[in-house]
Amino acid sequence: MEGLLSLLFYAVLFYLLMRFGCGSHMVHGHHSKADKKSTNEVFMDPVCGKVVADNEGYGELVDGKLFRFCSKPCLDEFDKNIEQLSKKPNKFTVKEEHNHEA
Repeated sequence: MEGLLSLLFYAVLFYLLMRFGCGSHMVHGHHSKADKKSTNEVFMDPVCGKVVADNEGYGELVDGKLFRFCSKPCLDEFDKNIEQLSKKPNKFTVKEEHNHEA
């Protein structure tokens, strides 16, 4: 009987934590794009130099750095010359412009 009560206690505790605690966002999807902080980082294709958004094109992770590519041919070219091209910067930060109205 003591084992059953322990199991029931931990089951209720687990339920409450998943429902209202740290796991609630996984179940209910409360995080939205508005909650996501903007980093103002823009990826640059190391092969052709085009600007690539985080959700566009192709991506490859090399030594912990994410490289984004505008097209499959640029990704293939990167794979051919990976030692040389992986030394190039993979992203840069864009400063926000402030509109000061008088």
